[in-house]
This record gives sequence, C-alpha cells and structure tokens, in this order.
Amino acid sequence: MMKDHENSSDKISTKVKALLIIDIQEKIMRPIFNKDSIIRNIKKLINAYQILEENIFVSEQNPLKLGQTIPELLPKAEFNKIEKMEFSLANIQEILTELKNKKITNLIVCGIETHICIQQTVLDFLHKGFEVILISDAMSSRNRIDHEIALQRMTQKGAILTTTESIIFELCKTADRKEFKEIRKIIIS
Repeated sequence: MMKDHENSSDKISTKVKALLIIDIQEKIMRPIFNKDSIIRNIKKLINAYQILEENIFVSEQNPLKLGQTIPELLPKAEFNKIEKMEFSLANIQEILTELKNKKITNLIVCGIETHICIQQTVLDFLHKGFEVILISDAMSSRNRIDHEIALQRMTQKGAILTTTESIIFELCKTADRKEFKEIRKIIIS
C-alpha cells in the first residue's frame, strides 16, 4: 500500500501528485449548494496548483448532455481532459495508464458532486492504494447533507480532509519560494 499518511507525519506525502477536477460543468453546477464559494475555491486551487505542480486532470460527466467544463475553471496550464459516463474516474483506463506512467500515487480532489462522482472515484482510488486528499471547501453537492455524509464516508476509508488555503500553503512549503508572492495574491483574491 502507498499510504504515507499512516506514518507519524500528517502532512501530504512527497510522492508525485495530481489534481483531479471532477465534473465542474455548467448544468451540474447550477443547483449546487454554496456554488459561488465552491467556484471561487476551485479557481484558487487551480491557479495555485499550476504554479506549484503539474499533472492536472479534468473530467466531464456525459458532456453531450451535461455540457463542457465551466470555461473560467479550465486550467491555463497543460491538462488531461477525460470524458466519461462512469461515475468513478478510477475505473477509466486512460487515467489509470497516465497515473501509472507518471508514477502518481497522491491525488488531490475537488469538484462536484461530493456524494456521487467524487465519492465513487475516491473510494475506488483508495481501494487501489492511492493517497487521496479531499479539498472539502472546493467540492459540494446539491444538498449539504449529501456532501457532509460523503466526506465522512471517504475519510473513514482513509481519505485526508483539508481546505483550499491549507493545501495551497502545504504545496508551497515555504515563503522563501520565488512563487510565494504570486501564491499570496491568489490566496487573498
């Protein structure tokens, strides 16, 4: 198993990371609880992540019926786009091959809906031995209770719960980094 979080350190592992941005499409986003805050946090996370890391994956659930990713939430950096019908991203060979080829074992997850595609993706990736970090304030569902129960279920199975600002600072590691000034602007925006 690849779970570094079982050791004495509670920080995210130093292994190769990827950001999974799950199904942030217009039609799915419309009825989402607290959607303005979720969109703002996803945007901050994407902006900071593409400065500090690489390996971004964007999924779209049934894009023919549910539309494309919200344009303002598309990364400017290179990313892999995966169109799917499956609820779980962890069952799609394209992403599994890419993760294996890049030796990625640590997944940072945001998007919608927490209790459907995110939960099924996370539980499947945990089962496959990945370390999964949930950005709790950059994901949501239509109903708050579905979001909260899904977070509990995923953390009980081993996912790590954090927030947008917390993960950005953890990825940055130090204020001495040349990118820190840019990161600080993203945080306070």
